[in-house]
Amino acid sequence: MIFPQVDLNLILPFLIISITGLAILMIDLFLSKDRKWLLGYLGIAGLILAGWVSLNLWGNGGYGFRDMVMMDNLAIIFNLIFITASILSILMSIDYIQNFRMNYGEYYALLLFATSGMVLMAGSTNLVTIFLGLEILSLALYILAGLNRRDIRSNEAALKYFLLGAFATGFVLYGITLFYGGTGSTNLMSVSPIGTGNITLQIGLGLLLVGFGFKVSAVPFHMWTPDVYEGAPTPVTAFMSVGSKAAGFAVLLRIFNQIYPIHEWDKALIVISVLTMTVGNLVALAQTNIKRMLAYSSIAHAGYLFIALLVPGQFGMASLLFYIVAYLFMNLGAFASIMYLNKRGEESLLISDYAGLGGRYPFIGLSMALFMCSLAGIPPTAGFMGKFYIFSTGVNAGYVGLVIVGVLNSVLSVFYYLRLLVIMYMHEPTKDTPSLYFSPLLAISIIICFCATIYAGIFPSSILEWLRGLKLQG
Repeated sequence: MIFPQVDLNLILPFLIISITGLAILMIDLFLSKDRKWLLGYLGIAGLILAGWVSLNLWGNGGYGFRDMVMMDNLAIIFNLIFITASILSILMSIDYIQNFRMNYGEYYALLLFATSGMVLMAGSTNLVTIFLGLEILSLALYILAGLNRRDIRSNEAALKYFLLGAFATGFVLYGITLFYGGTGSTNLMSVSPIGTGNITLQIGLGLLLVGFGFKVSAVPFHMWTPDVYEGAPTPVTAFMSVGSKAAGFAVLLRIFNQIYPIHEWDKALIVISVLTMTVGNLVALAQTNIKRMLAYSSIAHAGYLFIALLVPGQFGMASLLFYIVAYLFMNLGAFASIMYLNKRGEESLLISDYAGLGGRYPFIGLSMALFMCSLAGIPPTAGFMGKFYIFSTGVNAGYVGLVIVGVLNSVLSVFYYLRLLVIMYMHEPTKDTPSLYFSPLLAISIIICFCATIYAGIFPSSILEWLRGLKLQG
């Protein structure tokens, strides 16, 4: 019997993050409630170590565990995206969970377990390990969404997310089954490339697209998004909006760039892209709750990312990664700015609550203005350059009509993003104007997102040229 060669270096970032999460659970048993904030710093230390290990593997990765796991440069980029999102989410969370009486030590462990699931998904070349990572991610997020036990909206969000997530998981499992039935393997690399004659495989890939479409909030698989985003604690919503979406696109990028010719699925992906952009932006126009507005905004941004997914090769991959990086900082920054405002221990979620806040709190006003402009795609921000690269890549690939729809949707989104700024700067504050609670850690996370959004908007070439050097192994 030949035992498979085991190279733990290939899964070392996953192991470090998972072990740190387990260590947090153990240490939590011996800490008093007023000292549980220390666990957040332990989590950040573990994430930084995992990021450093990932960088050291740049260009030195490979396959392992019977080709079920791969650590190539693409996986490393996604690892850094997940780790950055997790670190910023922890910085946003330490004071928040104390202020809202959710100071549970397991919060940080669940955040790390969710991150480890994302890392496993991005580095997997086998549908079994992808599913394992998906379940680690999903189970942690189900619990995190309902962490605010005193809030009925949080309980409702967790239940809805669990029920609909379990339903989507069924599609993924059935898709894996048909994939195996059509190819005789669950390994993505061993069946590449495959033509169009395998009907069983085509149906299996379609079901996988449905399952991961749920994770990235693509229409018509988006119904869970606004309710869960609204009900979950804000740092969890921020983490979910970036990490879960990036993990889903990591898997879709592997599938449609490695095992199946993208032109065989372009019509379906075009329809999903158009519906996702249009529905997300149109419904966002009618929202009066800022978290629901950002939820539908998140749906619309998934539609833009599908344009990059349609373009094969390094240019499509680079534009998709650049947009995810830009979206990471501008979206986390927007949620962090929201968290600065509270009213009698509750979050201020109505857009009307933000009347006059631009003049009253210049730091928050300026930050929110930048992040909203970036989300709308206004120069010179990261969001503008992200959309520019995606749209130009789509035009060069021949998807001119789809890009026109994307540009029109981007123009449409300007209305609801800038409406918030009009309310903040041009409306008089009300008697119920929320107070500002100062959090140094939250301020640090906003400053990091602010600087990254500006840098990626003014100096995008340094990032994009680096991303264009990536090559999918296979």
